[in-house]
Amino acid sequence: MMQEKYANMLNMTELATPEKMLFPFDTLRRLRHETPVRYDSNRNCWDVFRYEDVQRILKDSKTFSSERGAGAGSTILFMDPPKHKQMRDLVSRAFTPKAIQELTPRIQSIAEQLLDAVTEDAMDITSDFATPLPVIVIAELLGAPKEDREQFKRWSDILVESADDLSDEAFRRITDKRMKAMEELYGYFRNIMGQRAAEPQDDLITALMNAEIEGEKLTEKEIVSFCVLLLAAGNETTTNLITNGVRVLTEMPELQERLFQSPDLIPAFIEEVLRYYPPIVAIGRKATDQVQIGDQTIEKGAQVISWVGAANRDESRFVEPDDFRLDRKPNPHMTFGFGIHFCLGAPLARLEGKIAFQALLNRYQNLARASSGSIQPIQSSFVFGVKNYPITMHIR
Repeated sequence: MMQEKYANMLNMTELATPEKMLFPFDTLRRLRHETPVRYDSNRNCWDVFRYEDVQRILKDSKTFSSERGAGAGSTILFMDPPKHKQMRDLVSRAFTPKAIQELTPRIQSIAEQLLDAVTEDAMDITSDFATPLPVIVIAELLGAPKEDREQFKRWSDILVESADDLSDEAFRRITDKRMKAMEELYGYFRNIMGQRAAEPQDDLITALMNAEIEGEKLTEKEIVSFCVLLLAAGNETTTNLITNGVRVLTEMPELQERLFQSPDLIPAFIEEVLRYYPPIVAIGRKATDQVQIGDQTIEKGAQVISWVGAANRDESRFVEPDDFRLDRKPNPHMTFGFGIHFCLGAPLARLEGKIAFQALLNRYQNLARASSGSIQPIQSSFVFGVKNYPITMHIR
């Protein structure tokens, strides 16, 4: 229940319209200037918008805890040290940069297969490419059968969905929906673990079941919780990175040829997409003690929402923050978090993004947003992305 309450804290009234969800950055800039640290009585939490303050909160895990109450602590995302370090060390054994890099040929193959299936000079980049690519990668990493991919996508969508509005009834509906999805996921992964216990495979679930540090193995609940987190965070974030990147390419078409001619610029492009159109715009913490941020005093136990989407465009840290600059160096965005909770899957997301953009630009030119149909934002204040992004393109 704590996780549902946490998600609903992120449903900020100022960002409640589809228009604001499609482009929240003007609102976030205004709030950063007018009320850099403010209490929102509607959501019963604090909002923090400045880079310096957001970085401080994400860095100080002692004062700003990730714990979300009973039931949440078994997920690495909602753990504090020393349990967090122990869990992260265990999981890292099955998630090393070398292991990620070895996925390159397989990810390239999946990307090409998905684009081979596009037979027209138009597609919905979200549903045809950006969604299935990370779903297939994560499903294969975990060891889930091919026939379960659609089910995986449905579950990951529900896990990041927010309430339709701020009413109690809307919160109840989304909470029930999430609880049902979580029950289904727990049952699903428990079943796979049972199969792996009898017959180990070369997959992440088997590796997690075998991982040991100082003689201690992960519990069933910890493994299942990590799989659920990987599914939600791994799929949705990368889907939004790819879709948001294509959105940038259609809004600034001159970048397309530049990246095609100089593919070595794609990693810098990805970093600027992560800053400019971040897949995650807000991260929650809980104050473990009374603390001063700016000119505000935050009481012990208060919930604090760090608006990464505002911090990433703070002019005190970024020159011309509202411009997309391929040459931005350094680019210290906080889209993957900061400190001990820096995203474990960041190397995988970056690799998938790099392969995805290279495959698209090698095959197509003149990518443009299709004129027909409206774009629907993802119904979530802490995720920045769209449900659909139809484009037209020409084969090279």
